[in-house]
Amino acid sequence: MAEIETDVLIIGTGPAGSATAALLSSYGIENVAINRYRWLANTPRAHITNQRTMEVLRDLGRDVENEAYLFATEGDLMGNNVFCESLAGEELGRMLSWGNNPESRAEHLRSSPCQMNDLPQTFMEPLLFKTACSRGTQARMQTEYLSHVEDADGVTATCRDRLTGREFEIRSKYLVGADGGNSRVAETCGLPFEGQMGVGGSMNILFRADLSRFVAHRPSVLYWVMQPGANVGGIGMGLVRMVRPWNEWLIVWGYDINEPAPEVDEALATEVARQLVGDPDLEIELLSASTWTVNNMFATHMQTDRVFIMGDAAHRHPPSNGLGSNTSIQDAYNLSWKLAHVLKGAAGPALLDSYSVERAPIARQIVTRANQSIGEFGPIFEALGLTGSTDPEVMQQNMEKRGETGAAAEAQREALRQAIAFKKYEFDCHGVEMNQRYDSAAVVPDGQPDPGFAKDAELHYQPTTWPGARLPHAWLFRRDGEKVSTLDLCGKGRWTILTGIGGEAWAEAAQAVGAETGVTIDVHVIGPRREIEDHLGDWARLREVSDTGAVMTRPDQHVCYRAAKVVDDPAAELRRVLDAILQPSGAGTAHVAAE
Repeated sequence: MAEIETDVLIIGTGPAGSATAALLSSYGIENVAINRYRWLANTPRAHITNQRTMEVLRDLGRDVENEAYLFATEGDLMGNNVFCESLAGEELGRMLSWGNNPESRAEHLRSSPCQMNDLPQTFMEPLLFKTACSRGTQARMQTEYLSHVEDADGVTATCRDRLTGREFEIRSKYLVGADGGNSRVAETCGLPFEGQMGVGGSMNILFRADLSRFVAHRPSVLYWVMQPGANVGGIGMGLVRMVRPWNEWLIVWGYDINEPAPEVDEALATEVARQLVGDPDLEIELLSASTWTVNNMFATHMQTDRVFIMGDAAHRHPPSNGLGSNTSIQDAYNLSWKLAHVLKGAAGPALLDSYSVERAPIARQIVTRANQSIGEFGPIFEALGLTGSTDPEVMQQNMEKRGETGAAAEAQREALRQAIAFKKYEFDCHGVEMNQRYDSAAVVPDGQPDPGFAKDAELHYQPTTWPGARLPHAWLFRRDGEKVSTLDLCGKGRWTILTGIGGEAWAEAAQAVGAETGVTIDVHVIGPRREIEDHLGDWARLREVSDTGAVMTRPDQHVCYRAAKVVDDPAAELRRVLDAILQPSGAGTAHVAAE
């Protein structure tokens, strides 16, 4: 018999697992989270934190969001993506990234109430884990998942206490595998994957050193160093990443994946750091060193009946574009409200099928994008003349030709400028971060075609209330003067309808249908002399429905239904929508509020 019983067992306490635990506990769902290690992340790993992820933290509470900002490096210190021969050496070029280009900054400001930032995983994980535990999650460290057996009523997981070596069982109704790129949960489930693991090799060197004299005048998260002949493939590109400005750093340096991983000791770490920084006398405080592989693999299906995978367990890719922890936390946001509704009897188990339908395409997209971004360094190498010869001296001479006069040198300079600018697809692809539109049974279409994308869908977020899209952000104002985002009116595990003057019938219908189903539906009537007012007119321009129409969101702030104008029987319409999404025929008879 199982020693521990719970509603949801979460394997792993990284960004995906801790976010799931925090959200489930916020929704009042009993859960246990286990971690095979003694504590949380001990290296900074993931760090770029995009606006959509910050919106999830904001939904967990303004205290959670504000604590993230407190420990994060703000956007203004992220933006000068620098390409150079060394930090002390000649600069080859730079681009404004992560929303710091003026046009991109305007788009970021219009798109969200939240700001992009750099929050290393050593800060993000404790924040999410603390939130989870403080709200009810039962956590066990040094507890290793071994296997599980799924049956019609639940999942029995066999685990090992790594302190004593004793094996025991945990019984749960559902299990979430957030156990990383070598996921044992995914392997046990036999879930299908596409792609390849171990397509490249890299080493991480984490160290402390005051490098402010080299970087403070051009603040950035990433400094790309080109040194011909210095490493794998002869091109010699290394990365010096800011962890904390300007005295904690992470160097990423490649190794031949066909050879054994190198032993990175203090002598080698110091040598590499001196080489990339360009200071032969640099002294570093080595904090840690490790090796890892570049992967190009994603799950094409992310669940069985009662077991789900998320985060790196489902999408395994290099850190290009900074999509890893962001997508992981957003996986959690998608699944957690669905689990909460099913476990509370407000929805049938068929609702859970929409998780993989909605998130597996995102896994494919971001793995493809991250690996494609690696290849997009090629034009920079070509513009610098690094691909036509393997002789380091010739390569260096080719690089230096860009400073000469004449048509060839002018063309080289232009090619380099264009190649660096093209890296916006890695370092400023706002659309990849924000344009997710779901197409599943958890969305009720309104008969209108997908509006498509007027601009490049990878580079630019394009707001729409088309069912399946994230609710567009617009600043609104309460009558007492408080400024609130449309997104602030939604989420918190609740359903929301936004309407205008003349749409009051939606509120009456929501109250009646909510009483019948036990599903709380908040309704906000937006307009002059109402509790919420649209003084700027932005919401009226974004909503794509009339004053009497309705835009309805799920608990994860994605639009699930809209009506161009008020219908004859709003209550019947809301019953139709909720029945279609929640599929309650398989749910328990005792409904409770899914808040």
